[in-house]
Amino acid sequence: MTLFLVAAVACAATGATAQTDQSSSLSAKEIAVGIKAAPPFAFKLQDGTWSGLSIDLWQKIAGRLNLRFRYVEVPSVQDQIDGVVSGKFDAAMAAITVTADREKVVDFTQPFFSTGLGIATPLNSQPSWRPVLRALTSFGFLQAVLGLIVISVVVGVLIWMFERRHNDDFGGGVARGLFSSMWWSTIAATQASTGDFGPRTVPGRVLAAIWMMGSIIAIAVFTAGVTSVLTVTQMEGMVQGESDLAKVRVGAVRNSSTASYLDSTHTRHQDFATVEQGLDTLRAGKIDALVHDKPLLGWLVGQNYATNLQVLDASFDQQQYAIALPLGSPLRKPLDVALLQTMESDWWKQAVFQYLGEK
Repeated sequence: MTLFLVAAVACAATGATAQTDQSSSLSAKEIAVGIKAAPPFAFKLQDGTWSGLSIDLWQKIAGRLNLRFRYVEVPSVQDQIDGVVSGKFDAAMAAITVTADREKVVDFTQPFFSTGLGIATPLNSQPSWRPVLRALTSFGFLQAVLGLIVISVVVGVLIWMFERRHNDDFGGGVARGLFSSMWWSTIAATQASTGDFGPRTVPGRVLAAIWMMGSIIAIAVFTAGVTSVLTVTQMEGMVQGESDLAKVRVGAVRNSSTASYLDSTHTRHQDFATVEQGLDTLRAGKIDALVHDKPLLGWLVGQNYATNLQVLDASFDQQQYAIALPLGSPLRKPLDVALLQTMESDWWKQAVFQYLGEK
């Protein structure tokens, strides 16, 4: 029993010593942190210092672990990942989305923020022929037109069958009679005057009366439907959600997780070096929508494009942000613990509300 207690105490002491040594080694080394501008998660102030939700979180974690660090700025998320893989960076953070491809080459900490893709569109859509053309070539519109044509043809054939032997206007052979009856059916459907040209038999006139009254209702409903589609399209814009992206000109940031998602859904898109470049192109009317991480889009549009652009309420393709580390990094476990402790505190809730207005 005594030997067992001695062994347990020795193991505990060894573990404590190992933890102390690990903490000492982490605090002794200056950690290079790859960072890029991704407001409101990371942005540079006029004095050259960095601020943002991710910056505040990292500094809080580093304080818990007594880490010494320096920021190394790079232009893109891919540069951050490459820097971690090559060993240039001991960590990389700002708004890095966890993806399967990235997980193959780097380790990630526990996620610290969940988000999704958002869509930026013009705020005030200018009148355009494109929404009208889309409405007029839609499957529903073509179905309605085809339905009216079929009914008109059927009515025309029935009128010819009733009138061909009693009305010279629909006589004179099958071809001439059918042409005349269908012509009359079309004119009657549009409520144009037919003069003396029309059915004379009782069955023919009953059918004509039903057709003319029915066509009034059918055309009224048809016209109201088309008008509604065009009005909604003009008021709400051509893009109202993810399902509309396949029909319009879409933009995305090159080599981003957003571009990968659009590729996976076979959505054609134009690539841009930065979000700002894409938003400028959207404002100029050269694309119809820009897809990117929703909180980043919301921040940039609110800061610089509020009078021209908007971010739709809908979001899709849920994503998670985390800190990227080299494979097998000794930082992963202590960072995970410190990260979870920080996120469970009231400080984190206040920080999220400060930068994003979310509770």
